Amino acid sequence: MMGMEERIKRLQQRLGLPVDGLVGPVTLTRLEALVDQVLGKAPTPAEYNLECSRVGLDLIVEFEISSQEHYERRLVRPTWPGGESGVTIGIGYDLGFATRSQIRSDWRELPERVVERLVEASRVTGTKARDLVPSLRDLRIPYSVAKAVFYTRSLVQYAVETRRVYPGVEFLPADAQSMMLSLVFNRGTKLTGPTRTEMQQLVTLVKDADLPGMAAQFRSMKRIWQGTGLTGLLVRREKEAVLIEKSRREYTTGEIVYL
Repeated sequence: MMGMEERIKRLQQRLGLPVDGLVGPVTLTRLEALVDQVLGKAPTPAEYNLECSRVGLDLIVEFEISSQEHYERRLVRPTWPGGESGVTIGIGYDLGFATRSQIRSDWRELPERVVERLVEASRVTGTKARDLVPSLRDLRIPYSVAKAVFYTRSLVQYAVETRRVYPGVEFLPADAQSMMLSLVFNRGTKLTGPTRTEMQQLVTLVKDADLPGMAAQFRSMKRIWQGTGLTGLLVRREKEAVLIEKSRREYTTGEIVYL
């Protein structure tokens, strides 16, 4: 008899979606669209935080782990990305910026003994996080769990934060919404301080839907990491800026994901 996960994978295959057995925002969005086609639009529209493009969400995954193969080869154990980051697991999940209760809730699919070890890294950042990593390197975070946490918890949480900090972001093209989500996922919501000038400038630019101005601020941020060796962040800001500039106003069904 076919199990639930296999039934989900079969359905995803028929819908032309990534076949991962996960009922996350991508699959739910497609199913909602099909229900609307058959039964008509719901009398009370669903409330979403952001309307993102699959292109944009795929880019965030690329920024964070490159690919599943790279993840399973290099990132399946806790790491420290450098700078002021904390111990990082899964798809860009920074334990240093998560509370103990949040870690326990988000990673509940893992064995309890593993979760309690991860909790040790809560609110630990910078060089202290670097020094903590060796004691956690015996832990493995399966890609299937990492992906589930990323799509069903992390993205939704950061979508809420993105909309809170940048009012009007929900009216931008889906590509631009995705890249604002990428920025907040990567840098958080703090807007004050000399390294946060561009993030503060983005508040007005987002409200005005000034896409060229937004892209310019993303590129301006690269000043922060020049000469630090963190070339990945320079590449990330440039790719985010390019997608914002090229944002599409219209996407066909299946290319949009609601968070």
